[in-house]
Amino acid sequence: MIVGVIGGGQLARMMIPAAVNLGIELRVLAVSAGESASLAVTQLGDHTDADAVLRFAEGVDVVTFDHEHVPQSVLTALVDAGVAVRPGPDALLYAQNKLLMREKLAALGLPVPDWARVETESELDAFLADHGGVGVLKTPTGGYDGKGVRVVRAAAEAAAWFGSGPLLVEELVSFQRELAQLVARRPSGEIAAWPVVESMQRDGVCAEVIAPAPRSAGKVAEVASAIAVRVAEELGVTGVLAVELFETTDERLLVNELAMRPHNTGHWSMDGAITGQFEQHLRAVLDLPLGATAPREPWSVMVNVLGGPSVGTMEDRYPALMADQPSVKVHSYGKTPRPGRKVGHVNASGTELDEVVFRARAAAAFFED
Repeated sequence: MIVGVIGGGQLARMMIPAAVNLGIELRVLAVSAGESASLAVTQLGDHTDADAVLRFAEGVDVVTFDHEHVPQSVLTALVDAGVAVRPGPDALLYAQNKLLMREKLAALGLPVPDWARVETESELDAFLADHGGVGVLKTPTGGYDGKGVRVVRAAAEAAAWFGSGPLLVEELVSFQRELAQLVARRPSGEIAAWPVVESMQRDGVCAEVIAPAPRSAGKVAEVASAIAVRVAEELGVTGVLAVELFETTDERLLVNELAMRPHNTGHWSMDGAITGQFEQHLRAVLDLPLGATAPREPWSVMVNVLGGPSVGTMEDRYPALMADQPSVKVHSYGKTPRPGRKVGHVNASGTELDEVVFRARAAAAFFED
């Protein structure tokens, strides 16, 4: 079995151990040498170049993705050439364009924040006037980790954003916490869900994840899972799907974002679940039976390493970290440290949540200056 991954980032990198364990050959298309997944890079090329992508796809059983930035025209060219693309372009469309995603979810009757499509400053001002004078403005494509998103109280604050196409504006949701529900779906229709998790953000970037989300047993877990399963089925998603959710102050769940690939909020599963998200993604896109998703311990905590050490490498910190926290698992992305950059994460698991949180944070702190 040969899986081709478009994109050479950390998600492709973390598929490598799972592929090795399953005896799967992993091939990676990267834009440049030295990217995170360099151990499996078999071709350099631009993911926007249809010819380069088609050459890469020759001889693979299925193509999947490290990111969602492959143009629809390239995805269609792959399908027209008879390549199995998972998730396919019809599903990826809704992860690539936030406006289309909002329109589709609303049409399906799924819970979403109040939103509007705006193309002029006057349209934006009208929406703000109807929503307490504040809204969240988003570029439909290209945004991630807080980029392409800003809170606005007047259209003039975002004047430079107009003129390049429609924008998405949403109500500023009053939420008590952010949750994420991950599921995996294979082409034959089987779906498996992990426990819903709670995520904490720092400057628009995921900083910590607790699995399962505290106080989620019962209704919260059931509703989150039902939403994600419905999205996966209605959109025809194959592979891992992450549905980011707001839990509002009046205890509703609203869909915030979608990702159709392994996701930061699922990294805990690498060490904390019977089947981690990277192995599950490979199983799903190859239409193999899915693995059990139950947690190995009552609690797991993932803490991202953001930035990394300003002097030396992450590996320089290993001896002290490993001596201090021998039960914590470290995952390095092979990236050069840079302020705010995701350069790795740590996972800890155990029976007492406070103690697990302490161990994960203590381990991640070794990479800070």
